[in-house]
Amino acid sequence: MSNNYFTFRQFTINQERSAFKVGTDGVLLGAFAEVNGRRKILDVGTGTGLIALILAQRSDAEIVAIEPDRGSFTDAAENVLHSRWAGRIQVHNCRLQDFEPEGEKFDLIVTNPPYFIDSLRNPDPVRAITRHNDSLSHRDLLEGADRLLKEEGLLQLILPYPEGNVFIAEAQTHGFYCNHIVKIRPVPTAPIRRLILTLSRKTGKAREQFLTIETGRRHHYTDEYVSLTRDFYLKF
Repeated sequence: MSNNYFTFRQFTINQERSAFKVGTDGVLLGAFAEVNGRRKILDVGTGTGLIALILAQRSDAEIVAIEPDRGSFTDAAENVLHSRWAGRIQVHNCRLQDFEPEGEKFDLIVTNPPYFIDSLRNPDPVRAITRHNDSLSHRDLLEGADRLLKEEGLLQLILPYPEGNVFIAEAQTHGFYCNHIVKIRPVPTAPIRRLILTLSRKTGKAREQFLTIETGRRHHYTDEYVSLTRDFYLKF
């Protein structure tokens, strides 16, 4: 199959025009998102629409997905249109900073955000904007969450380990507190590479959870990873 397509169990992702292709981060966030009881969900920076489609598969929620990059938005809109959940997902070509929805606020905001703070920029300007947080800073994201989340709503995101710890500290200055951390390593002997964070306006000690993706052999996945993602990947 062409690299421009990625087929999941219940939907297909066309990613020909998207700045970034399907990746493990999006699948993990979609699989871990706390969708139970959530009626209205916002996916910030939806990219190909992957996370929004996984959330639609896992829930009955109404989902709004926003994406500022025009090429990625076009792919996402088509992917949603050709899915069985087109009636429950709206896709908008806009930035979080400019997003002003009508009606009630959201129960859950999810995002796989730009995360490089101080690093060499990709020479491709679209990829640079997508992965460097000058297009969506931590402050922008937290201010957007404060504006768009219900009082009891959740903010969930995936970040590399260093940036995740910075985000936890910065979130507290905006009245958001980390309640749950999933610490992800690629293999058992590797350091933690990713954090999935669940934040809310409630204080309290964060619950920790660990996930290892591979056993140590290339493409030989742990039972916990297979169990988490088997409803999405064809290969499981």
